[in-house]
This record gives sequence, structure tokens and C-alpha cells, in this order.
Amino acid sequence: MPPTASEFERDVLPHLDAAYNLARWLVRDPAVAEDVVQEALLRALRYQDGRRGAVRPWLLRIVRNAAYAAIGARRRLAEVPLEGEAVAAPPAPPFGDALGDAPGDPEAAFARRQALERLDGALAALPEELRECLVLRELEELSYREIAQVTGVAIGTVMSRLWRARRALLAAAR
Repeated sequence: MPPTASEFERDVLPHLDAAYNLARWLVRDPAVAEDVVQEALLRALRYQDGRRGAVRPWLLRIVRNAAYAAIGARRRLAEVPLEGEAVAAPPAPPFGDALGDAPGDPEAAFARRQALERLDGALAALPEELRECLVLRELEELSYREIAQVTGVAIGTVMSRLWRARRALLAAAR
């Protein structure tokens, strides 16, 4: 018997923040990330009776697939601006809004903002497969096994990607 709508809500809705975080880091555009999560939820609802195992890795795998489909569609539709046309500014970094101004110390707030901008840039510069593993491990706190389920690679590959991602971030911090 397939799960009911209320069971779906109970099981899946607690993981919406994780789904959005992953989509945002993969597509690097908040509006597209919202669309990706919506598409992923529709897919999850449609195929919920085929789910096996834990909900979170299952949902994040669907989000990952939807995000890569959106990235592929954007690449196919990419247009080269004609000479003289304005080019849209890149989206704001994911950490940019999370930083509030420190009430008493503008220098410390400025230093933190610069550090977060460097982190955003270093994360954005990572190849997609390294960035997704790092986001799943460090921000979403998934286990190596869960990351392997989400990404469809072996645990050893997850460990290797995390090591390479961390090494790249350390090199960017120097």
C-alpha cells in the first residue's frame, strides 16, 4: 500500500531545508533552487511507493538529480549577450545574508564579511562533485554512507572527494 499524503508530509517536509541547501549550492541561484526543490518534491510524491531506506538520502538524491537536470537545461539555453547588452549580475553568495552587522564593532563585521566572501568564492570554485560532497557532509551532516547513496558513488570515492575539497579550501585560505 503506497504511503498517504499525510505520511509523505510527515516523512519528507522535515528535510526541506536540507533539500533547498543542496539545490542552492549546486545551482547557485536561489530562484532556480526553489524550482529544483519543487520539482524534486513532485518527483518524490510521484515515486514515494518505490522508496527504500532512509528518507533524507532518498530525497536528497532526487534533489541532486533535479538540480543537475536544471543545470543541463540552463547550459543548453545559455545565450551569449550581444555587444552592448547588459549582463546580469551574478547571484549573491549563499552566506552573504546570514551575516548580520555586529552592533559594536564594524571592523570585525567587515572582516567576517570578507572571510565569508572568500569562503563563498572558494566553494563556488570547487568542481560540482567536490562541492556537493562537502555540502552534504559539512553543512547537512550526512554520513559517508548517506553521501554515497545520494551521489551514487562508492564510500571510498566520497572520502576522496571530501579530502580533495577540504585541501582545495585550505589552499584557497592561504
